[in-house]
Amino acid sequence: MTDAERGLRRSYWLETAPPPGEPAPPPSGDLSVEVAVVGGGIAGLSAAWELVRQGHEVAVLEADRLAAGVTGHTTAKLTALHTLVYDHLRRTRGPEGARLYALSQSEAIRHAAGIVAELGIDCDWEEAAACTFARDPGRVAELRAEAWAAREAGLPAEFVTATELPFEVAGAVRVSGQAQFHPRKYLLALADDLRRRGGAVYEGTRVVGLTEGEPCVLETDAGVSVRAGKVVVATHYPVFDRALLFTRLSPRRELVVAGTVEDDRAPRDMYITPEQGTRSVRSAPHGEGRRLLIVTGEHFTPGTADVEKRFARLSEWADEHFPGLTPTHRWATQDNDSTDSVPLVGPLHPGSHHVHVATGFGGWGLSGGIMAGRLISDLVDGREVEWAGLYDPRRLGPVAREGVSFLKHQAQVARHFVGDRLPAVTGPRPEDIAPGDGAVVRVGGHRCAVHRDEGGQLHAVSATCTHLGCLVAFNRAEQAWECPCHGSRFAPDGRILQGPAVRPLEQRDL
Repeated sequence: MTDAERGLRRSYWLETAPPPGEPAPPPSGDLSVEVAVVGGGIAGLSAAWELVRQGHEVAVLEADRLAAGVTGHTTAKLTALHTLVYDHLRRTRGPEGARLYALSQSEAIRHAAGIVAELGIDCDWEEAAACTFARDPGRVAELRAEAWAAREAGLPAEFVTATELPFEVAGAVRVSGQAQFHPRKYLLALADDLRRRGGAVYEGTRVVGLTEGEPCVLETDAGVSVRAGKVVVATHYPVFDRALLFTRLSPRRELVVAGTVEDDRAPRDMYITPEQGTRSVRSAPHGEGRRLLIVTGEHFTPGTADVEKRFARLSEWADEHFPGLTPTHRWATQDNDSTDSVPLVGPLHPGSHHVHVATGFGGWGLSGGIMAGRLISDLVDGREVEWAGLYDPRRLGPVAREGVSFLKHQAQVARHFVGDRLPAVTGPRPEDIAPGDGAVVRVGGHRCAVHRDEGGQLHAVSATCTHLGCLVAFNRAEQAWECPCHGSRFAPDGRILQGPAVRPLEQRDL
């Protein structure tokens, strides 16, 4: 059964702030610009807006529609409390590293609040506290350590044992003065102001190549060349591999279910726990006497899970703790974890003088993306920023600093790259595939990704991801082929849904 048949709709943010009119057309021919920003999500649009405000000539190149990708599927929490990051940072980066992280993320929230006020953006902005909680008494020491580390880093953090959640907790870290908002309304307003200031926006423009130099040259899938003095790569997962950042990033997907509850039953603060594969709860305005309850969790590597079962598990958890909740929306979001828990924002690689990147936000892309936009703008203009070194992608190599996480990620990639190619004793046949499902099958000695649509028609594409060659797997719940190595996602007909791949899966003839 499809989501439409269940009466469920996709992302609430996309539904309630649809794209305004027709897409901004791609460039009609080759063009030159001072700064080209690749990617129209929170990081890309934030960087573009900051640069335009500083007087730069900027063009945003977006493969789909603005703020319709990762940012359009977020849970929209704007906070500097990132689950349990500060105790980890204190141990791996020292107290100063933790302080800079807290300061930069908090500055991003204050900056966003200032933009909302300056531009008069109606984006359901609400101040709220952020809380990391646990129900297991065995995790209380961990929470106390996090509260202490976050407070030492400069956040107004406290350890508490009572929350407004409808169940008891063993403890929680609480940080006041955070925010939640409607990300699409915020970003579409930012894009409008960017255009008013002279910036250019091109949608449906997928960048497939980059030649660094003076100027840099970007190539689009339509054969158009864009020359730029500076380039910002803000594509969520970098679409250019020359920096080998894919060795330091692991993709993960999380599921979201949402439905309305009575105003007095909805929590006003934002909550998250690392237990049960993550559970996150917050609410948003939804008319008179009601609020939209947003429940997130069940994180997994793309292409490795029974997503329908995970959606069911998340819905059961929501119904258990908020009885009577009837989901009206469900969607999934995706982000990348860096191997040292700190985003990668700055020069693309050690020899890069004109290209900057923003990635690896670890599920906290709103505060991280706004921070990245400001940081990259300052770097382009040659201004010093005290936390630039913390986020610099050229920082100390992964094996030396990030050891276990780095090796674990590479082992997982190797397992998929090699193991998925080993011949199976038995395997699915095209005739075994049910309507709405898909499987990787051998056809004429080749691996094919075969999907049967609801009408019974078979569709076949190459099963080899066009990024670095891992085999894809089918996500029935979302009707997509997914790469478990680096998170590329494709429609059943092979079209790209999500990078880092820049080429579709090739068609195959059954």
